[in-house]
Amino acid sequence: MIVIDLALYWTRPDHQIGTNADSVVEATCKVLAASRDAGIPVFFTSFAYDPADPPSPQNRKLVMKLSPDDAPLFELDERLERRPTEKLIRKRYASAFKGTNLHEMLTSLGVDTLIVTGLSTSHCVYATCRDATDSFRVIVPEEAVGERCEVMHRVNLLDIDIDLGDVTPVDDVIGSIRGVAQ
Repeated sequence: MIVIDLALYWTRPDHQIGTNADSVVEATCKVLAASRDAGIPVFFTSFAYDPADPPSPQNRKLVMKLSPDDAPLFELDERLERRPTEKLIRKRYASAFKGTNLHEMLTSLGVDTLIVTGLSTSHCVYATCRDATDSFRVIVPEEAVGERCEVMHRVNLLDIDIDLGDVTPVDDVIGSIRGVAQ
């Protein structure tokens, strides 16, 4: 299971690109609980914020208005209750795979299926699903992903379901996890 960017910067509506993501966090927590009970490896991502990084061409459109004191915004939402055995991947790109060793970690664990949750459906979730399809079956619990724009959310969920993976209700995903655990 991978939880994409459920850090304070995105889950608090008072931040630059934040949104009210309470329902996504709650649904993700349900899938997390089932995954933890079943012994499924859990990974989290957040942005690798470093105020000393030079500007990158990839960030021309997204100008993050941050100060060096803003690093805590990229800590995970405390409702996720990350455990010490759960890996946090700090990433610089939309996909959790690009520029990280996520693929190697998953394959070393014998993972063949990836449950993808988090924010945002049209960007980081989509990019991660796209890159995962080379090696993994992808499952997206529908209520456990979100987006600031409902139209973009629905369009990208449809695209993921058509081309990249299975968009499935959270309760069905949890039922499958419990079935595998038995």
